[in-house]
Amino acid sequence: MTVHLFKGPGRIFAVTADETGGNLPARYAPWTAFKSLEMTRGEALPGVEVDECLDDIERFGFHITDAHVRIRDQGAD
Repeated sequence: MTVHLFKGPGRIFAVTADETGGNLPARYAPWTAFKSLEMTRGEALPGVEVDECLDDIERFGFHITDAHVRIRDQGAD
């Protein structure tokens, strides 16, 4: 799956399938597009728990971390 990475304030990062980042929670804005990449279940990527990330995208539409630690409160506002 092609995913898009966005940087928020501080060490907040988000991953989403929405290339505009329009579905990312406003509470962590502003969001800046960082890069796009391919993620495949079961394949490792440095600094990313791929399966956890893809699970969150499927469930919430995005995956958010703070200093590489998953933010479990996925509420959008």
